[in-house]
Amino acid sequence: MLLPPGIDWHETFRPAAVAVLHGASPYSIQGFLNPPWAALPFVPLALVPENVGRAIVFVGSATALGISAYRLGAKPLALAAFLGSPIVMHGLLNASVDWLVLIGFSLPPQIGLFFVIIKPQVGFTLALFWLVEAWRKGRIKEVVRVFWPITAATLASFLLFGLWPLRFGRTLSYWWNASLWPLSIPVGLALLVAAYKKRQATYAMGAAPCLSPYVLFHSWMGALVALAAAEAEMVAAVIGLWALVIIRAVG
Repeated sequence: MLLPPGIDWHETFRPAAVAVLHGASPYSIQGFLNPPWAALPFVPLALVPENVGRAIVFVGSATALGISAYRLGAKPLALAAFLGSPIVMHGLLNASVDWLVLIGFSLPPQIGLFFVIIKPQVGFTLALFWLVEAWRKGRIKEVVRVFWPITAATLASFLLFGLWPLRFGRTLSYWWNASLWPLSIPVGLALLVAAYKKRQATYAMGAAPCLSPYVLFHSWMGALVALAAAEAEMVAAVIGLWALVIIRAVG
């Protein structure tokens, strides 16, 4: 099977990995807008031809997305619907790194934080949920235990690369922005309150894209995977997404 080059792989993550491999900053690549550790998984793939790396990324990310949905409770039908959704297929064809974020969804918070902030528009509300849960469990002592690794790594990255989160501002004017913000703010806030009240992380997973002014179409997979354990709801959501795609295509 011939794969399209994958714009994120071709223009951003492979060049960033090559830069790291040669001792340069990943931020020397204009499109790299993620934490510096987002480039690290791709460094070994910078040693192989671009098309080979692209194929490995495609298979690896599809596998990771399937495992993530399974770990969140997806049965076979829900899993098939999720992987066959236009959101996931769009992410795979563009070689997005949202799969890294979804890996973090089912990891212990102390480790998962490194993954969920790779794309804050997908995972920042889950990080807030983990913060509240840590406070509930052990107050400041538990908050420090859970959050000191990501805090230390982030501060170290500022010393090495400057305040890289400031680069996020340039994304708001991109024409491919698929955010529903600010209309989606009430939905995001309702989901966030439900997460804290019911103490269920899945609500927080669905909240982030609703509260983010910049979200690509494929980054809505973070909200979609929140339905992993709800088979009928997942199938209904995917049918609706395909209906939306068809309507847009013929409209």
